[in-house]
Amino acid sequence: MYFESRKSAGEELASELLEKYRYEDCAVVALNDGGILVGEPIAAELHCVLTMILSEDIEVPGEGLLLGGVSQNGNFVQNSFMTTGEFDGYQSEFFGLFEQQKRESFQKINRLLGDGGTVDLDLLRDRVIILVSDGFTDRSSIDVAIDFLKPVRYKKLVVATPVASVAAVDRLHITADEMHILDVKANYLDTNHYYEDNKIPSHEEAVKKINDIILNWR
Repeated sequence: MYFESRKSAGEELASELLEKYRYEDCAVVALNDGGILVGEPIAAELHCVLTMILSEDIEVPGEGLLLGGVSQNGNFVQNSFMTTGEFDGYQSEFFGLFEQQKRESFQKINRLLGDGGTVDLDLLRDRVIILVSDGFTDRSSIDVAIDFLKPVRYKKLVVATPVASVAAVDRLHITADEMHILDVKANYLDTNHYYEDNKIPSHEEAVKKINDIILNWR
């Protein structure tokens, strides 16, 4: 399945979620700037807040292999698709670079935090959390998001995305209470591949969408 845009895919998900959650106290939490475009129509339909968790991937240098991710709380979370043995081997081999990447990633996140729009844990308490991305892959920020949400008491964790890999769906079955996924790919290509329109907002534009969401309630 291919989508005209992230917004149109979000509208499709919104109509799917509306009947069940229109009278629930919800919060839409995007995992990236592309996820904001998917989440915006959902938050508009459900008359709820839209926010975002900031995270950065930590990769094995030169191999494009994901070791894990750092979120805005400063925690590093190991990629659950990698065995402990594999992770320990790479960490041992690239320890200095690995630590440097973590520091740089957290510094970048802290700079972005100053722009606003990022998630306030108090805002999520006792709500249905709808976790949104423009695509969940093996490289996704699922694990980082789950770790970030650990301190929060919420009613339910719902995952909504236009497209996901089989491996990501397997992981989500363990962590989410409910999933709304429009298409599952056995051979997941780059997320942009599944959208005709690949214009992603800058982080500043994404923050404006977050701050303006109440104006778009339908």
